Amino acid sequence: MAAYDFNSDMSSIVLNNIDNVATMLCDVKAGETITYTLEGKPQTLVVKDDIRFGHKVALRPIPKGERILKYGESIGAASEFIDRGEHVHVHNIEGIRGRGDAHTQKEVKNS
Repeated sequence: MAAYDFNSDMSSIVLNNIDNVATMLCDVKAGETITYTLEGKPQTLVVKDDIRFGHKVALRPIPKGERILKYGESIGAASEFIDRGEHVHVHNIEGIRGRGDAHTQKEVKNS
């Protein structure tokens, strides 16, 4: 795993610079501004939903079907469009590991 900057003043953490989500280090309410560090620079973002500690927030718009990146790795795919600042969790992520149909769908698309 890549190294990341941690600042105790931050309300969320980005674990890898290619991640499209940040993980909350505290509970936040919709409309609050969160802070995080990306590529060594402090960033801010206004959240659109209530988000609990340990849950994820989208750092940029994520189209339906795009991979959700955390730790620099795919942890799933967006099951619907996710806007910047929205809560990213089981309601809008589809798991991609262990899906037998994912391989079959790829074969069908390539036929």
